[in-house]
Amino acid sequence: MERVLVTGGAGYIGAHACKALAARGFLPVVVDTLATGWRDAVQFGPLVEVDLSDRAALDAVFADHAPVAVMHFAASSLVGEARQNPGKYWRNNVLGSLTLVEAMVAAGCLDLVFSSTCATYGQQDGVVLTEDSPQTPLNAYGSSKRAVEEILRDFGASAGLRSVIFRYFNVAGADPDGDLGEQHRPETHLIPLILEAIDGQRPGLVINGTDYPTHDGTCVRDYVHVSDLADAHVRGLDWLRAGHGSRVFNLGTGAGFSVREVLSQARVATGKTVPHDFGPRRGGDAAVLVSGSSRAIHDLGWSPERSSLKMMIQDAWAWHKSGGFKR
Repeated sequence: MERVLVTGGAGYIGAHACKALAARGFLPVVVDTLATGWRDAVQFGPLVEVDLSDRAALDAVFADHAPVAVMHFAASSLVGEARQNPGKYWRNNVLGSLTLVEAMVAAGCLDLVFSSTCATYGQQDGVVLTEDSPQTPLNAYGSSKRAVEEILRDFGASAGLRSVIFRYFNVAGADPDGDLGEQHRPETHLIPLILEAIDGQRPGLVINGTDYPTHDGTCVRDYVHVSDLADAHVRGLDWLRAGHGSRVFNLGTGAGFSVREVLSQARVATGKTVPHDFGPRRGGDAAVLVSGSSRAIHDLGWSPERSSLKMMIQDAWAWHKSGGFKR
């Protein structure tokens, strides 16, 4: 059975990608420190607890498992923290990725699917973002991800590294079979925060900003189901293994939902009122972020089949009620 190394495979998106890989007949080998991931999320292949900054340990992983490719999810990803502690983001995201790429090249493993972010685009209100939109990140999270993209391009030119880079938007939902779901420590994403407020696990939710130039005054974001995202990553691997060159893809639905619309749909999906209040805008929040994903649809045959807002919240609510991971 061919093996694929999955960094950050104990995290939210990485674990779902592992399930998608296993369904396609690959053995996902998870490389994760479990600093933010969950041991219980590693269900489809072995776990190797290694920090990406440890080159000798990475060399041993490649020697022991001989992966045919790498999916790279491991990263620090909290925007607020990135503003306060940028050094952590440059160390973890950039130096860790550089060490990984160097280990890949040394091992002759030259296919990489990289989890980037729409945060590389920065604040570009009122436009549908495409892969050719300017990259003007607002914080060390977006800047560090953009820097990794540059590393991949440089190693493509110098060492023949082939990469698929996915820039994606707000990820939501949970595995429809109930095996996996979103569970962060601490939680910062809108939909699980709403569900925690509904369930009494937090006193309520503060909606930051009601005076944005949108149809209801709250921010609009493009949401994509985590299972659709995992499917795209496997399709990206297929793209590389079919002999195609490196490529950048946005992943989204091309539609946006406001914070008020998410609140309304959560009330419908759960049958419960969402306790919330309103506060001032947060600095750096764009009014609208929506993705154009025609390239992924055309080149990869990708279709965000579960990415209706209703389905994402229903799956997230089912996961929330299950109690989630324990360790």
